[in-house]
Amino acid sequence: MKIYKFLSLFFIAFTLFTISSCSSRDDENPQDTTPGSLQIKFENGFNNVGDIVLNQTMQTSSQGQKHNFSALKYVISNIALIDESGNEFKYNENNPDKGAFIVDQADAVAGIVYLNLDGIPKNNYKKIKFGLGVSQKAYLLGQDGQAEFWTKAKQKGMSWSWAAGYVFVKLEGKYGTDSPTKEFMNHTGNMGNTTANNTPDLYREITLDLPTTARVNGQIRPSIHILADLNQFLSGDKALTLTSANDMMMGSSQHLVDVTNNLTKMFKVDHVHND
Repeated sequence: MKIYKFLSLFFIAFTLFTISSCSSRDDENPQDTTPGSLQIKFENGFNNVGDIVLNQTMQTSSQGQKHNFSALKYVISNIALIDESGNEFKYNENNPDKGAFIVDQADAVAGIVYLNLDGIPKNNYKKIKFGLGVSQKAYLLGQDGQAEFWTKAKQKGMSWSWAAGYVFVKLEGKYGTDSPTKEFMNHTGNMGNTTANNTPDLYREITLDLPTTARVNGQIRPSIHILADLNQFLSGDKALTLTSANDMMMGSSQHLVDVTNNLTKMFKVDHVHND
C-alpha cells in the first residue's frame, strides 16, 4: 500500500510539473506570428468551364455571335485580403512595381495563370478583393514610381504612351455569325489623368467571398482558385454585339465602358486549398 501511495503521489507530482513546465514554455514562446504566403490561380473560360485555348475555343454569345480569342490579357492590382473580423490586409496598395500582375492566357500552365504573394500576415481570411486595371492613384505616381511594372506592361503590349497609360484588358480574336472570320480588337483602359482629360475611369474593384477560409501561416500556403467567365464579355449584364463600329476599339469609349462593366462580373472563387 505504501508503494502504491508513493507511486500515486509521484504521478500527480510529475503531472503537475509537466503542466507547469508546458505553461512556462508557452509563456516564453508566444504564438508564432511569422508571415506566410498565398497563391492565387486565375483560370479563364466560358460559362465557368475553364482553360480557353487561344485561337481555338469558340463561344456563341447571347446575341448569336460566335467568337474566339487570339489574345486574352488583363491587369490585376491592389489585392487585399479580408479576415474574419472584417479587417483588410492590403498587398502593396497602389504600388504597381510590387503589387500589380498581368494575367496572360498565353502564359497559362494547364489553363491556369499563377500569382504568388509573399509576406502575408498570419490570419484566417474570408474574402479577397482586387482591382481590374491600375488605379488613378497609382498611375498618378508617375512613370518613375512604377518603372518596373511599366516595363513589364510594355513588353506584354499592355500599355500605350505614358500620357495615355495602361491597357487594362486586351481582348483580340475573330467573330462572325456562322463562324468567327472577322478580326476584332477591344483594348480597355484609362486615357491618362481621367479628371484632367474628362474621360471615364475604367478601373474597377472586385470583392469575392471565399467558400473556404484561407488559413495563412508559416506552414500553410493557401491557394485561391478563381474562375474568370469570359462569356461575360458579350453576354454579361448588358448584351453586346460586335460590329464594324466597335470591333476595333482602344481606350474608354462607351462600348468599352460596357465591356468593362460586363467583365467586372466575370470572376468567382471556385475553391480554396489549404496545404
